[in-house]
Amino acid sequence: MVTPLGATLELGPGLTLKNRFVATAHAPGMVADGIPLRAEARYWGRVARGGPAMVIVGGTAVSPPGTGRRGNICQAWRADALPGQAARAEAISDGGAIPILQLVHLGRETLGAEQFHPPVAPSPVRSPRELTRPLALTESGVAAVVADFSVAALQALDAGFAGIELHAAHGYLLAQFLSPVANPYDDAERRLAPVLAILAAVREQRPDAPVGIRLSVGDEADCGLSIAEIGEVAMRLGEQIAWVNLTVGMRNDYVQDMATAAPPLLEDLARLRSLIGQPLIASQAFRTPAEMESARAAGADLVGVARPLIADPDFPSKILAGRTEAVRPCVSCNEDCRAFDPTLLCSVNPDLAPPGLTERPAAPVHVRTRDRAALRRIAVVGAGPAGLEAATTLAGTRGARVTLWERSATIGGALAVATAAPHRHGWQRLLDFYAAALVAGGVEVRLAEEATSEDLADADAVILGVGADELRPDWDAAGETLLSSEALIAGSAALGRPQHVIVVDDGAGWWPTVSSVELAVAAGAFRVSVVTPGTAFAGAIPLESRGQLAPRLRDLDLHVHALSTPVSGGAGRLELERGAVLEADAVIVVGERRARDWAHLATAATVIAIGDGVVPRKAAHAIAEGRRAARDLAPA
Repeated sequence: MVTPLGATLELGPGLTLKNRFVATAHAPGMVADGIPLRAEARYWGRVARGGPAMVIVGGTAVSPPGTGRRGNICQAWRADALPGQAARAEAISDGGAIPILQLVHLGRETLGAEQFHPPVAPSPVRSPRELTRPLALTESGVAAVVADFSVAALQALDAGFAGIELHAAHGYLLAQFLSPVANPYDDAERRLAPVLAILAAVREQRPDAPVGIRLSVGDEADCGLSIAEIGEVAMRLGEQIAWVNLTVGMRNDYVQDMATAAPPLLEDLARLRSLIGQPLIASQAFRTPAEMESARAAGADLVGVARPLIADPDFPSKILAGRTEAVRPCVSCNEDCRAFDPTLLCSVNPDLAPPGLTERPAAPVHVRTRDRAALRRIAVVGAGPAGLEAATTLAGTRGARVTLWERSATIGGALAVATAAPHRHGWQRLLDFYAAALVAGGVEVRLAEEATSEDLADADAVILGVGADELRPDWDAAGETLLSSEALIAGSAALGRPQHVIVVDDGAGWWPTVSSVELAVAAGAFRVSVVTPGTAFAGAIPLESRGQLAPRLRDLDLHVHALSTPVSGGAGRLELERGAVLEADAVIVVGERRARDWAHLATAATVIAIGDGVVPRKAAHAIAEGRRAARDLAPA
């Protein structure tokens, strides 16, 4: 398969990129007290082996101000960080990619983390994400920042990185210098002067090393730049800059979730290309070959990806080989990759693990186990994420005959419910991946058939991923309310044309409640009342998702009844424990999820239970347990 993404590119003297994929800057967080751990080098080496031409390492601070006290960001100015930096650069080079280090100063942004130093900025204009104004930099303070970038760049180049990227996006310090909103007291020339000084200082360390810059398009009322301003900055930087890496968004919303239907820069790339003379990297939410090739056709020289590499580090090589169906897709859920708990993880990729481990920890329930070498016929019950992962892993790693049973007419389980919700269609990418893998692996799939003990009688091993049921609350004795799973599968038509809908939260503040509210909006409701035993609505969904949710609910008359529990209710009425009565056109309940009984199916010599059938949790747990169960059955 011939694709323009496979063409080489001369990025500078002696710097040839083998294709048009760039692993854009992100941070696995495998850092202790500012020093990269050995696991960091392994992570970046794996990314490089997946096929990108250039790998940009992020999460690297240039000085103590703007560095959180947790120490999970690499501190580039420290001499004792040099061995860890060198290990990262060497791993990327050995993996076949060009290693670049991105340098950042957070300025007035704190990332919501505790710091030992006061936040600083070119002016005392408060960030909309912070509670207090920053300390304005003096002339000597700006000079110190320039020196900090120079020292950090020299350390990086001495460590073996081929070049540097200056982070002037997402509202961080260099973006603050450039923004007429964050830096209103200077004219355009004076706003650009500190960035030019940093660029000169960095280039002075190693004139032949390329230096690029990352900029944010849009959000001009915050700290971003308009298309015209981006062009002006690029023109002023001129040939001193080896590339311009364009992205969108500010801190807290730049990592857009699955509600973003298409890469946000696609529509503006042609105009941006006309204003930018340097090689251009287009980043943010590129997932498919068609999107990436459209970006190339519109003028992007390179396509930047990060989360797709977290989900599948072989993303570039599979795309270039025409094996798109084999890509384990990023669904843009942001549930794990943005949490850093304890380090970078991924909901859909069980091979991404904390330092010291080779896969995500998982504990399937081994009911009983026999000699693994005797396993030839394996039955997997339940085609939710746990069962799908188990079945496809087994099909790909051993010669056993695998049969997958699913009582519904389609695969997906709880993910089928999530996929049906408004603005949550990204999960369908994962289900499509599993569907293709089932076919490729020769798995026998029995849809709309509920497995019985007789069906499983000839199986040498049974993996039980039977899932969970959503329970109706005790106070709804008549069964008049809608359970969230039923409502989401049925769609907005299940609500008729309501004016007011009540959504009863389970206290988790998670997606079932949020999606039920959005379902009511899709049905035409102009008022929604959320009743929750917790203190807030949507408090647990990822931060970036909350930022994207807010505009979608801007016209909704939303009432949150916090610290409230229903005592009775029905189709259009709810009584709360303190005597308040709410009336509406419909009531949706997010009920307790309880594991289905699987004891009657546990008759084989080897039985393993996984996923929500053990304890209902997130997709990440189900996928990891499915993978682990399959590997536990592999021959010794």
